[in-house]
Amino acid sequence: MKIIRIILATVLVAFCSYGLVTGTTGIMLPYLLLLMGGMFLIMGVIEFQKRKPVAFTSFLVAGFSFFVGIYTI
Repeated sequence: MKIIRIILATVLVAFCSYGLVTGTTGIMLPYLLLLMGGMFLIMGVIEFQKRKPVAFTSFLVAGFSFFVGIYTI
């Protein structure tokens, strides 16, 4: 899980940097939101395994991010 979170964060930072350099942030926004939703989902699972109450918030943020990402595509 930790490796998947690091990979998602790295890809997210790379896409954000590419979007800022090329000026295509509007086109890439739905894909960035989907990647961010995946990252929050993985973080929520990790926190849920540790029995921390912040896991519920991470799941809500992931769901909202997925919803907005799919809606804007």
